[in-house]
Amino acid sequence: MSTQTAAEREMAALLIEALHLEDRDAATVDPSAPLFGDSESGWGLDSIDALEIALAIQQKYGVELKAENEATKRAFASLRTLSEYVAAQRGSAAH
Repeated sequence: MSTQTAAEREMAALLIEALHLEDRDAATVDPSAPLFGDSESGWGLDSIDALEIALAIQQKYGVELKAENEATKRAFASLRTLSEYVAAQRGSAAH
């Protein structure tokens, strides 16, 4: 497992809360594990979960994730890529 950043831990906590995954611990989530699919080490999320995540991110960070955007699709690969994407979007919105 790779080491989490503070932003990744915060994003993991948001996902756990939004998806009601109380059996997961944000501090121990592998930030490089895939969010979707049936990977043993991944989250095993589906498209409904993606909608819940997008809503939670928009409410918390003010970042809108559009399904038709290829960059958004790539961002959902893992907790790390999602955290980096949201941070970049927040940074570009501040300018």
